[in-house]
Amino acid sequence: MKRVVTGFDGKGTSIFISQDEPDATYETESFRWTELWSSYPHDTLPIDPPSGPKRETVNESVFPSVGKSIFRIIEFSPTTFDPSTFSEQEMEQLNSSLPGLMGHLETDDPGMHATGSIDYGVILSGRITLELDDGEVAELSPGDVWIQNGTRHAWRVEEKCTIAVVLVGVERKS
Repeated sequence: MKRVVTGFDGKGTSIFISQDEPDATYETESFRWTELWSSYPHDTLPIDPPSGPKRETVNESVFPSVGKSIFRIIEFSPTTFDPSTFSEQEMEQLNSSLPGLMGHLETDDPGMHATGSIDYGVILSGRITLELDDGEVAELSPGDVWIQNGTRHAWRVEEKCTIAVVLVGVERKS
């Protein structure tokens, strides 16, 4: 995968800031997670990536704060993601690479979680099942899109599947 980032030169002319292959943020047998870009509530155009916060990696959390957006690709494999089997070193790497993830996953219902974001996603390849807290499911295939409105949900993986998703942090009513 190639990531192309545009911007402006000193005269305001459109330029390519970078054209590169992004590194995976975190990888296990269960999934490959790649952060592509983030925007922040106080961003203005033109964005100057070298002078601002990190854009291509996870900063404070894998889930966006209010007003922040995150663009990522996740490649799922049909293996069980079970952090309870991780060594101390593996847990440290997970928590360092994907801060906040473990705090959102429910231990009594593996994979089930809710976030303070609206997520816009598309299935790039493979198939995956989106399960809601009442057990209702939707099968998703290449080209299918979903809008996840902060509901409690889980991804159930039967075959290798790649998704692209943009998460937008919003305030949740109490």
